[in-house]
Amino acid sequence: MLKEILGLVAVSAENAFLQVTVFVGAVLLLFGYIDYILSGRLVQRIGAAKKLQPVIGAILGLTPGCGGAIFVMPLFPRGIVSFGTVIATLLATMGDSAFVLISVMPKQWILVSIISFFVAIDVGYLVDLTPIGDRLLEKYQETQQKKAKARRAHEEIDHGIFESQTGISHDDWAHIGHDEGDDIDLALHHGSKGHQAVNTFAYKATHRGHVIYWVIISLGLVLGIMDLFQVDLNTLIIPNLGLIFGVIGTAVSVGLMILGKKFIADDNHEEAEMKLASLKETFIHNAQETAFVGTWVFVAYFVYELFVLLLGSGSYLAGEIAITNFLSQTGLMAVIIGTLVGVIPGCGPQIIFVTLFTRGLVPFSALLANALSQDGDALFPLIAIDKRSAVWATIVNTIPALLVGLLAYWIEMSFF
Repeated sequence: MLKEILGLVAVSAENAFLQVTVFVGAVLLLFGYIDYILSGRLVQRIGAAKKLQPVIGAILGLTPGCGGAIFVMPLFPRGIVSFGTVIATLLATMGDSAFVLISVMPKQWILVSIISFFVAIDVGYLVDLTPIGDRLLEKYQETQQKKAKARRAHEEIDHGIFESQTGISHDDWAHIGHDEGDDIDLALHHGSKGHQAVNTFAYKATHRGHVIYWVIISLGLVLGIMDLFQVDLNTLIIPNLGLIFGVIGTAVSVGLMILGKKFIADDNHEEAEMKLASLKETFIHNAQETAFVGTWVFVAYFVYELFVLLLGSGSYLAGEIAITNFLSQTGLMAVIIGTLVGVIPGCGPQIIFVTLFTRGLVPFSALLANALSQDGDALFPLIAIDKRSAVWATIVNTIPALLVGLLAYWIEMSFF
């Protein structure tokens, strides 16, 4: 049994890296470069378009990854955007799990995005018709009156890390959605886990080794494309080339994620700002983000393969038959589970759930419910700034996610 499990580890590592991780890396670089070019201009102008804010929020949420949604969160406590805009943004975002779906099932990603976009807009405008946003803002402002002492201590905090990484002086640091030294700055940059300390081995490894990782990703992308065209990579001139390269790529991904010390969330507000300010930081942190996604995809692949093997009492085929029979009877429960998994902050659990969909383990309706319910890493800035607003955002998002998921399940069962 141990030999079979080790075999599953190797196969899962190969498939995860060559079928998903390399394509995720390519897409991440593309969108990361686009974000760098735009430099957050859309986010900075969102405050001027009051009537269109939920629409703009939904657009930002739809962009793969968490960057667009992360930037919207600090705008609500400052009164720049409405709470409905926050809801629309979070409903539309799939976080890093979107990269997995784009890489493996782009048609399904487009369909989920279209549905999420319209649901997000409708719910966002509906929420803005209620007084919930105004009441949350009032509570938040009352709380901030008690933090004057913390603001006065801000001058004693070292800001050298941003300047050393981006080449931009502290005076020219253009924050997004908040000002230097205000309560939001304290929460996002000084009150939560931020950038790695520059004198650590982990920092040196991630900030110098990212070049090597991108070389591995680039070579793996070539092999991944060959694999798409049904080329047997393990029968080429170098025996077991696909297996060897896949295992190496996944091992490096796991190592890079561990060194970055990001196991549930892979991005924060400060690092997102750094990526917009520096193309070098974009490459560095997108490498860590790719490693994060690749590691979770590997975990999902391995867990799935092991589960099938154990379910079949050592027979993989028997396990697959048992799963098929189970899904035909419990698809409705998968929708509920997908919604509840989406409630968990962070991208890791969501990547696993979406990966299970790509393996045929959950129905499309469950994927849709999860996509609407989840917030990726975007909820973390709001949690840091105002936990009350974060809780209410989660509650409000869960309701339409479950309802739309159940409706999609009924459509699947009735017409497909």
